[in-house]
Amino acid sequence: MTLSLRIFLAWFLLVGLGTVLFLDSVVTQLPSSIRQASEEVLADSANLLAELVVPAWHQPDMQRSEFARSVSRYQQRTLNAEIWSRLKVQPDFVVYVTDLDGVVRYHTDEEYIGQDFSNWRDVALTLGGEYGARTTRLAPSDETSSYMFVAAPIRINGDLVGVLSVGQPTASLQPFLSLAHGQLWQRGSIILLLSLLLGAGLAIWLTRSIRRLVDYVERVGEGERVPPPLLGERELNRLALATEAMREEIDGKEYVEDYVHTLTHEMKSPLSAIRGAAELLQEADLPAAERERFVSNIDTESARLQRLIDRLLSLATVEKRRHLQHPELLDMVMLVQQAIDTKQALLARRNLRIQFVRDERVVLKGEAFLLEQAVSNLLDNAIDFAEPESEIMVRLFSVGSKVTLTVTNQGEPIPEYALERIFERFYSLPRPDSGRKSTGLGLSFVSEVAELHGGEVELHNLDGHGVQATMTVQST
Repeated sequence: MTLSLRIFLAWFLLVGLGTVLFLDSVVTQLPSSIRQASEEVLADSANLLAELVVPAWHQPDMQRSEFARSVSRYQQRTLNAEIWSRLKVQPDFVVYVTDLDGVVRYHTDEEYIGQDFSNWRDVALTLGGEYGARTTRLAPSDETSSYMFVAAPIRINGDLVGVLSVGQPTASLQPFLSLAHGQLWQRGSIILLLSLLLGAGLAIWLTRSIRRLVDYVERVGEGERVPPPLLGERELNRLALATEAMREEIDGKEYVEDYVHTLTHEMKSPLSAIRGAAELLQEADLPAAERERFVSNIDTESARLQRLIDRLLSLATVEKRRHLQHPELLDMVMLVQQAIDTKQALLARRNLRIQFVRDERVVLKGEAFLLEQAVSNLLDNAIDFAEPESEIMVRLFSVGSKVTLTVTNQGEPIPEYALERIFERFYSLPRPDSGRKSTGLGLSFVSEVAELHGGEVELHNLDGHGVQATMTVQST
């Protein structure tokens, strides 16, 4: 399981569980809150009606009083009240009045006249001077048949004379409960969805830098030249720089070890030749011709050592770099042409010709010195292995974002065993004309330069007769 998925799941559980628990708490509390609000309205209504019923109190038949007629007209009203998207058409209040003994003197339903309500909580508590209210089911098995009653004392000249109670069916509250319940869960679901989207964004944002750091470490592990990523998080940025420093230190130790080993191996041959020639020169009776030959050997091997060290230093400089330091816009047609011009003396010595075929304009962004050396090395390699009086073909063209240079000579193919090692440091094949090997650093240098410019170099035998080197680099 990825880190981003773990963060997202943790956020999902935290926010989702919190949202569900909060909504469940609100929904659970909602019926009680609505009933409390309804009870407050009933209390106000009961106290108001308790004052309005006083003029009818002394009438023998309250069912025929003006108060009773007013309540009857109220019951016959058509309300057409749109409350929270619910249309309320008719009133649903129940009103009854009892005397001090709890006997019903007036009721909106005349069949209850004369009944004893003294045991109902709303009446009993109010007659006792307390706040009286009750909720009663008309049908014990039907929850929707329950009524909420709130009572108020009837006073005349400050004396308690009876009780007026107002009731409302709790079923009338259910549509509001259902509507509020649905809206709460709907909006809660939207909030939860937005929270999940925020959690996904947060997980991606938190792990983006970590993924970039992991990608950098993996690419370095595969041997790619990549600079450390610039991360927005200070701690991760420090980790990236520390990783880069550690990699450079490890690479440096391995690099020095490898170079000391290979350089020691490569220097044995010329040093042995120099030492042997020096020992022979110490002999007093050595003929002048022999002495001159040994001095020439010392000079040749010294020059070989110098070339080896110079090229090794150039290669070491390129190999240690992870990116271009001073890139500039280069005209590759002019750069390749200049490299060809510098080889004219060498070409004339071996009776070779160079044909240069190129696009009219080839431009790329790179380091001029490195590309000049790379092109020069490819030309040197092609000249060394070309057959005398043959032609070397140089092609330069660009396709899309890539610039390709091919150098083709006519000569013996590269042996199969050497194809896989041709770009290794210090690996070289004997030159056809002299049988001597080069430093074995030229093609390694070309490979490193191509990689620094976002490309690669290949060397392969042609089907007919000859060898082709292809260097491809990014133009931008």
